[in-house]
Amino acid sequence: MPKLSVIVPFYNVRQYAPDTLRSLRANARDDFEFILVDDCSSDGTADLLARAEAELPGAVLVRHEQNGGLATARNTGIDRARGEYLTFLDGDDWLARGYYGRLVAAIEELGCDFVRTDHVQCTARARVVHRVPHGRRGVVQRPRDAILPAHRSTSVDYAYAWAGVYHRRLVERGLLHFTDGLRTAEDRPWIWKLHREAESFAVTGLLGVFYRRGVASSLTQIGDVRQLDFIRAFDEVVAGAAEDVDAARLVPKAVRTYCAIISHHLGSIERFEPAVARKLKAMSAAALRRMPQDALDEVLGSMDAERATLLRRLRRRALPGAEVAA
Repeated sequence: MPKLSVIVPFYNVRQYAPDTLRSLRANARDDFEFILVDDCSSDGTADLLARAEAELPGAVLVRHEQNGGLATARNTGIDRARGEYLTFLDGDDWLARGYYGRLVAAIEELGCDFVRTDHVQCTARARVVHRVPHGRRGVVQRPRDAILPAHRSTSVDYAYAWAGVYHRRLVERGLLHFTDGLRTAEDRPWIWKLHREAESFAVTGLLGVFYRRGVASSLTQIGDVRQLDFIRAFDEVVAGAAEDVDAARLVPKAVRTYCAIISHHLGSIERFEPAVARKLKAMSAAALRRMPQDALDEVLGSMDAERATLLRRLRRRALPGAEVAA
């Protein structure tokens, strides 16, 4: 059994994949495997990965016959992984030399289900350290204790799958797979499920992942209909919180986060194609009406006036049923 499986989906990132692959080589060990998932790239990325399969120690190349999106590609990698521990990397990001060795040492020392780490966000030449919004470091805790409070950012709001490492027992318990087919916000129901159902976690200040922002081909930069999958993702978050034994405490947090994301997208609606913008409004209105209304009223009552007014107006909006279908 390899010590670590690194799952790396690639889709049309030919410009950035060489940096990613070089950084994987700088992290190679005899007991590490790198599962490279080509999600049906059409820009030459596949050729780079074919060479990497032969040249990168521990490389395992898996090809999708059709593009399935990041969540599906990660699931493919999880299903192929053999490691005692698993982690993720995106095909346009990169790593510090020797980072994965330090990451494995951290989770082995702590002995918990998963470890979350800080990261470096890279926008052009700017570098900014982003830290897990959790105060206690190097201490094993119950993950569900890190979900609240509702009114500030917590560990579930730091949803990056690649910012951490995960024990294989989470796969065996059905906690590490993503919701198949989600094109955006795929990390949100995933991180909530981990925090609600895993038994132990810890946070460390270990730095080594360099997250590339502002990539033109990144879905976060593209205003097409795939962005609207955040609705399905957060419906799943709210539903999971509502079924939890601590539903009375967790649902307000889930609803508040959902409202904040809807407000964020509406605040930059001009980047969406006109038809998608209309659908965003319709689906958001329907989502607001699906939420637990007592929790929504509580959240809106505590939000700033501008966002609360926008969301209340949207909730009252009358829309034809056909427009709100996902």
